Amino acid sequence: MNRLHVKKGDMVAIISGKAKGQKGKILEVDRNEKKVIISGCNISTKHVKPRKQGEQGGIAKVESPLCVCKVMPICPKCEKPTRVGHVVEDGKKRRLCKHKDCGGTF
Repeated sequence: MNRLHVKKGDMVAIISGKAKGQKGKILEVDRNEKKVIISGCNISTKHVKPRKQGEQGGIAKVESPLCVCKVMPICPKCEKPTRVGHVVEDGKKRRLCKHKDCGGTF
């Protein structure tokens, strides 16, 4: 099983590429391909063909998958993109903000 530093529902910041600086929530994680889909980020256009009679075709805007190495989770406590550390509290493994001042878990 491939372990990643982000999960579905995390707020993340994009740190490289054409969408650099954008922030959004993770909608979907593909562990095998190591890609994530982020709401409102990395938008591309897709040509949609009408499938049923009377259905409208056209150009739709969709979120494209983005490599997981290009995103950093945002700490809910300090509101900054951060690297992820791990700590065990009460028998549960939690993710830890690596900023010196913060130290928040999420």
